[in-house]
Amino acid sequence: MNVVNVVLTVFGLALFEIVSSIDNAVINAEVLATMQPKARRWFLLWGFLFAVFIVRGCLPWAIIWATSPSLGPLGALTATFSGDPKVQQAIEASSPILLVGGGTFLLFLFLHWLFMEQKNFGLRIEPFFQRQGIWFYAAVSILLAFIVWNAIKLHPLMAFGAVVGSTAFFILHGFKQNAQAEEAKLLQKGRSDVSKILYLEVIDTTFSIDGVLGAFAFTLSVPLILLGNGLGALVLRYLTVSNIETIKKYRYLKNGAMYSILVLGLIMVLDSFNFHIPPWFSPVVTFLIIAVFYYRSKMEMKKKQVNSIK
Repeated sequence: MNVVNVVLTVFGLALFEIVSSIDNAVINAEVLATMQPKARRWFLLWGFLFAVFIVRGCLPWAIIWATSPSLGPLGALTATFSGDPKVQQAIEASSPILLVGGGTFLLFLFLHWLFMEQKNFGLRIEPFFQRQGIWFYAAVSILLAFIVWNAIKLHPLMAFGAVVGSTAFFILHGFKQNAQAEEAKLLQKGRSDVSKILYLEVIDTTFSIDGVLGAFAFTLSVPLILLGNGLGALVLRYLTVSNIETIKKYRYLKNGAMYSILVLGLIMVLDSFNFHIPPWFSPVVTFLIIAVFYYRSKMEMKKKQVNSIK
């Protein structure tokens, strides 16, 4: 990677982390508002360090180590910067398994949002898909069958990776649903700050996995993922305590995040099937998609202001 690609990758990771975690930031802000100042400060400091170094740092390192055990723990950390041909061969051999699993997860995530979740409609076609919500399970089943069938021809472990990606989606989806259901209970009086902190840590970990898996569409370098996602998490923490109401006004940022997830998922799956994707493509397309929906949000805000004056 040259310097330009490194900079693009880090800022692309940071932007993707911010927009893909907006829902998490809103939940954090609502729960933090009910906590004592001391507990709030504790979460914002130690919770941030846990989110960055444990979840967004250790998780990608563990995933690369698990898919390339021959590298060892240190090799998994520094693999993409190593000049050792054996290390590069190990990464090349195992990366399709990781990429197809992560790509399948992201594609399932996008399709669930498109078919099943309530949303602000950013494109005209979105209401049509939401009315067809019953077809979500058929769509992901056909998609998984297609990916597995083609992956078996290249390597059986690639097919297994796709199945693991789909399994991870449904497990984490269950955790998210349960966590969101618990939010209403936590906002009631009588719940301790300790229980709220534990809840926030669990839901932050659950939501951050989307960003961690999406990061592999940008790079397989753990240090760059840690730097980019850490920067994004830092900005997100700031927004949580200072500007969350302003962020809520940008109605279509979530749409931008989900279409970024769609493109990143496709990139990962295609890359796993030996389609060469330039390293600059993922960050550039992420910037463009987010910019489009940010602009749409700004136009919507201006339109509302004009209507309110009239």
